[in-house]
Amino acid sequence: MKVYKTQAQVEKDIKNGVLAIDGDVKFECSINIEASINAEDINARDITAWNITARDITASDITASDINARDITAWNINARNINAEDILYYAVCFAYQNIKCLSIKSKREVSKHFCLDGEITFKSDNSEKKQELIDKAEELKIKADELLEKAEEL
Repeated sequence: MKVYKTQAQVEKDIKNGVLAIDGDVKFECSINIEASINAEDINARDITAWNITARDITASDITASDINARDITAWNINARNINAEDILYYAVCFAYQNIKCLSIKSKREVSKHFCLDGEITFKSDNSEKKQELIDKAEELKIKADELLEKAEEL
């Protein structure tokens, strides 16, 4: 077994974009990392972690204490708390305590999402507020165009 303690150690064994240990290409491995990852997008097969904070997560299976994300797309989700905008899962999504989201839906007809000790709370998407901002931006654009026309006339 080879143990890596730094990214530099891992990079020494990467040959042509593939991790090679003792000259052999390894296709299967188990990696345990204690790290803080500042990520906007996570794409992975299986994620097991204490806390996950990300903009978008795409994974086969997620097991975590807490998940804070914009969008989650996964096969199965198992967490203590989930706080997300949109959750799309394959068969099962559950939290021990709470799920807060804009939407939650399954890819399968027979599926289940639930909380063992808490509840699922649906957040407001603030669509009215978003429309107000869009309308205001359009007004400002019209005013800016008018000012540009006047400036060109001078």
